[in-house]
Amino acid sequence: MLKEKLKDYHIILASKSPRRQQFFKDLNIDFTIKTIEVDEIYPKELKGLEITDFLADLKSKAFKNLSENDILITSDTIVWLDDKALGKPKDETDAYNMLRSLSGKNHDVITSICIKSNHFLKIVNDVTTVSFKDLTDEEIWYYIKNYKPFDKAGAYGIQEWIGFIAIDKIEGSYFNVVGLPVHKLYKELVNL
Repeated sequence: MLKEKLKDYHIILASKSPRRQQFFKDLNIDFTIKTIEVDEIYPKELKGLEITDFLADLKSKAFKNLSENDILITSDTIVWLDDKALGKPKDETDAYNMLRSLSGKNHDVITSICIKSNHFLKIVNDVTTVSFKDLTDEEIWYYIKNYKPFDKAGAYGIQEWIGFIAIDKIEGSYFNVVGLPVHKLYKELVNL
């Protein structure tokens, strides 16, 4: 259904994330992957979804010459804990510190999607609250050593081992925590 709706468009997914790419395949969307490196720096006064909205838009601005039928999709995800954004960890120590800070607490996973063409720009976002059990150091280090979560906001993937053992409950979209609120993307694309 969506494939037919989008047949006159060229969909560009600006993401290296294998999880986001898989979502597009699972939606049966024809798309190409094109990425442009952007320094993901945002004004310090921004909070929560203001950060992801800003960064998704910033990533879209790197694409200067869209063709008439191009639709560009960029996105950004952060983990929001104690009024602070957790991005991707720099190394094992950073990953450990992030997971230790998440242990026994609730946090929000926030994703924004920017959908852009030569005729419109729309940003949508989603927030999912995740509850972590108390984690032992042994569990944290096992996860870091075996799953190397350095490409994931907050240093974890809900679909991996840590998600199986650490998450007590989630409120909101599971897929948002994986990296893309697919239901919101679908709604925007089907209504183009």
